[in-house]
Amino acid sequence: MANIKSAKKRVLIAEANRQRNVAFKSSIKTAVKKALALATESDKEALNSAISYVYKLCDKAVSKGILHKNTAARKKSRLVLAIKKLAK
Repeated sequence: MANIKSAKKRVLIAEANRQRNVAFKSSIKTAVKKALALATESDKEALNSAISYVYKLCDKAVSKGILHKNTAARKKSRLVLAIKKLAK
C-alpha cells in the first residue's frame, strides 16, 4: 500500500474507475445477449434497435477508453455474424 497521500488517493480513484469500467463492459455483454435472444424471434424492428444499442455502447466505450477500437469492432462484427447464423 502507498504511503504518500496523493498515491493513496490514486489507488482509490483507480479502483473506482475499474469498477465503473467493469460495469460498462457488463452492460455491453448484457446488450449482446439480449440482441442474440431477439435474433430467434420474428420482430425485426426490436432486433435492429437492439443491434443499434450494442453499437452505441461499444462506440461509447471506445471514446471513454474502456475498450480498444479493434475490440469494439470485433464485438460488433461477431454479433452481426451470430445473428445472421441464427436467422438461417
